[in-house]
Amino acid sequence: MSQITYRDAGVNTAEGARAVEAIRDAVRSTYTPEVIGDIGGFGGLFSAAALQDMADPILVSGTDGVGTKIELARRLGDCSTIGIDLVAMCANDIVVSGARPLFFLDYLVVEKLEASLAATLVGGIAEGCRQAGCALIGGEMAEHPGTMPPGEFDLAGFATGVVDRPRMIGPHLVRAGDVILGLASSGPHSNGFSLVRRALTDNLSDKELRLRQLADGRSLAVALLAPTRIYVQALLAALEAALPLHAAAHITGGGISENLNRALPAGLNAEIDMQSWDIPEVIQIVCQAAGLEKDEALRTFNMGIGMALICPPEAEAAFREHLAATDRVWRIGEVVAAADPQASPQVIYTMGER
Repeated sequence: MSQITYRDAGVNTAEGARAVEAIRDAVRSTYTPEVIGDIGGFGGLFSAAALQDMADPILVSGTDGVGTKIELARRLGDCSTIGIDLVAMCANDIVVSGARPLFFLDYLVVEKLEASLAATLVGGIAEGCRQAGCALIGGEMAEHPGTMPPGEFDLAGFATGVVDRPRMIGPHLVRAGDVILGLASSGPHSNGFSLVRRALTDNLSDKELRLRQLADGRSLAVALLAPTRIYVQALLAALEAALPLHAAAHITGGGISENLNRALPAGLNAEIDMQSWDIPEVIQIVCQAAGLEKDEALRTFNMGIGMALICPPEAEAAFREHLAATDRVWRIGEVVAAADPQASPQVIYTMGER
């Protein structure tokens, strides 16, 4: 009987070793003083010594993927930024508790492993980790021949952060009369791309995507692939400056309608003025191509608001001044009392004067 090797079965361990070498410098560039050991261990090691200075340290974790945005990136031959999307989807989720991201782990599964692709993807993940201020302490590159079409891959990630319980933010702090500030998104971020592809990009050639120009000079391809903004440093800096941030909402899948209410307690609603901010052209193009009604669009895309902050009205000016250097910010609404104090929170839209 002839020998069948692992490589004959479709798994190239030598290419896996080359991939590890290709990502080594990118991974090390994210290390913080708490990281113990180096790339290649069985588990990522991270010192918890800093937690001893907290009254009641709470670990906050989140996991997510990039979704079908990967398919568009792969089609256009530009996978350099979807690693940023991956980190952003996780890190933005945990910072809304007031938590500082500590470390990140990724999972890359491919039909056939190529060291150059792994280096590109992990390079993006490392950049996302640097933006979020967390360490990339581990991950997995899995080769699954025969389980997906040639050339395809998928990404998932996991982030862990920490916050001292007395400094946690969330619905428990929100009061009627609080203002809601919206921080600009960079575009669709990493949500709604199944609709983007079906309604828009599947009907355009690669050339059309690259040649169609937006008002800001970017191509439609570049605008759609713009990486998800990472809001971690802006929020943590506001908290470090003792600004009274009551709660925050990461506007991801489900849009404003299904995410902002998660930052509110029972008996309170968010009243949002649809005229108070600018909807990015790229999102308008997608909504027009899909023929979306307003309500459906607000349940699908972030509509230009990637993160919403809730603070007392007297702190609005301080927040605006603090965020001006790094973020475009609008006052998009306020928190109002519901008729029923036990009712689940809702997002209510108005069309006020600008």
